[in-house]
Amino acid sequence: MQKSNVYFTDMHCTMGVSLLDKLDKLILEAGIEKIGFKNKYVAIKIHFGEPGNLSFLRPNFAKTVADRVKALGGKPFLTDCGTLYVGRRNNALIHLDAAMENGYSPLSTGCQNIIADGLKGTDDAAVPVVGGEYVKTALIGRAIVDADIVISLNHFKGHEMTGFGGAIKNLGMGCGSRAGKMVMHSDGKPVVKQKKCVGCRICSKHCAVEAIEFADDKAKINYDKCLGCGHCIGSCNFDAITNGEFNDSRRLNLKMVEYAKAVVYGKPNFHINVVNQVSPYCDFHGWNDSAVVPDIGMFAGFDPVAVDKACIDAVNAAPALDGFVFDEKCGKDHFINIHPTAEWRSQLTHAEKIGLGSGEYELINIK
Repeated sequence: MQKSNVYFTDMHCTMGVSLLDKLDKLILEAGIEKIGFKNKYVAIKIHFGEPGNLSFLRPNFAKTVADRVKALGGKPFLTDCGTLYVGRRNNALIHLDAAMENGYSPLSTGCQNIIADGLKGTDDAAVPVVGGEYVKTALIGRAIVDADIVISLNHFKGHEMTGFGGAIKNLGMGCGSRAGKMVMHSDGKPVVKQKKCVGCRICSKHCAVEAIEFADDKAKINYDKCLGCGHCIGSCNFDAITNGEFNDSRRLNLKMVEYAKAVVYGKPNFHINVVNQVSPYCDFHGWNDSAVVPDIGMFAGFDPVAVDKACIDAVNAAPALDGFVFDEKCGKDHFINIHPTAEWRSQLTHAEKIGLGSGEYELINIK
């Protein structure tokens, strides 16, 4: 497979030049202007961060990207989908509140925030996965599907299930609706927590196959009818419906990669990874650990697989910071040291196999 160009700039700034200036120069050098933005809707996929977590990307990065898109004639918006778990981002109202609390507003970024899968995470579109082996149809937030162009702006960090979180994860897991996230996380079907069910019957209105029945004013799922779409999870106002059987790390990664391909297939797309405050855990937690390695820099390119691989190599080449002890038996693989059961390599192997991108890259240093 042909090598992809990945552009890199470090975090060092000379007098009078900011990191945001360097980010703008980086994406221009990486060729973002080659995309025809004129009058196109541009989804900038971001992770707004769970309130309480302080390692998520500052909104200043998003403003730099949005301003460049607008200068090129595009119509940018920042977007994310609802979470499957209970937290501050599992419906659009509290998700937008969380984004504002973390500094993401039209005043700070110059563009609107849109929760792509709607109020309750049920506004999705079924997108075919070309070459998919584990997922034939991906359930993607409709606003992302409706966009003409996709840009992923990613905080690169560790992740307890996928090993690392970068462009692939932000595209695949992040763009899946709540039902789509269930498909990735689970091969099973939803279950009803009887103590939480209040018998409101809203879930049954969202079930396309009438699989939800009621006994003693409590919901029950008829698994002979249930398709496992997960729309009932998103529709429940009381968090009474949840996943059944969870997938292991490898199978989660394989499905997530196929979702990422569904998001970008046939659309112009561009990817930016910021490798700073590299927390060992994902930004979906309401807290964060200290950084594993020193801040490294920013990476950009048209190939999400190559951009992620360049970041992995850079993190693994960096020294561990105080408080993190790495086992040399892991071959200085920081990700395996942090999360030994997370099979991060499966992301890249499967991504190459289904044609999402290449793990081979040429690193071009931008001063």
